[in-house]
Amino acid sequence: MSDQSTTVAELRRLVSAFVDERDWRQFHDAKNLSMSLAIEAAELMEHFQWLRSDELPTRLVDAETRRRIAEEMADVGSYLLALANSLEIDLSTAIRDKIRQNAQRYPVELSRGRADRPEVS
Repeated sequence: MSDQSTTVAELRRLVSAFVDERDWRQFHDAKNLSMSLAIEAAELMEHFQWLRSDELPTRLVDAETRRRIAEEMADVGSYLLALANSLEIDLSTAIRDKIRQNAQRYPVELSRGRADRPEVS
């Protein structure tokens, strides 16, 4: 299974089944899941803390480092999917809607190659 062959719905079902098998839904309210998501995101950030950008390529060739980063990314993704399940939010629709909003806020002609927010009239 890969990103090319797995749907968001399949991942949501996988997370849901894992949670249900353990009777964890009782703990999976929006507050707890959003906090867990933030904690896991912080654990992901720890892998990059204090590194300069020019040090990243060397660090990221190490298989063990990549494995640990992938695990943290999986935790972040799993909690996001669990939150979408808990709140009954269609994540694909939410992402598409947000990309459309961002396209208006960051027009290509004003944003290409720039990190700052353009002045849009």
